[in-house]
Amino acid sequence: MNAQLSFVRVTPRKMGMLVDQVRGKGINDALAYLRFSPRKNAAKTLAKLLKSAVANADQKGTVDVDNLYVKTILVGQAPTLKRFRPRAKGSASPIMKRTSHVKVTLAER
Repeated sequence: MNAQLSFVRVTPRKMGMLVDQVRGKGINDALAYLRFSPRKNAAKTLAKLLKSAVANADQKGTVDVDNLYVKTILVGQAPTLKRFRPRAKGSASPIMKRTSHVKVTLAER
């Protein structure tokens, strides 16, 4: 009943805001929240991860899918993509494109 998603091109801070709202909720409530969330890109990837965890639990066959809830969900920082932007007088300024890792564990109530 675990699933993980690595190297997501969403900053850990933005993903953490969504994760905090979903943690501890039932799976149907969590997916409904993500469906109407204003952070579309992060919510779409997080919903896909939750559906994958539900499919993993269903594959085991010993749990009732409707009674699942989000037991733990963690967001960590992945490697940062470093890019540079040209600036005045021949200089450059860095752009940090942050990525994140997400791990979710579901349990039955």
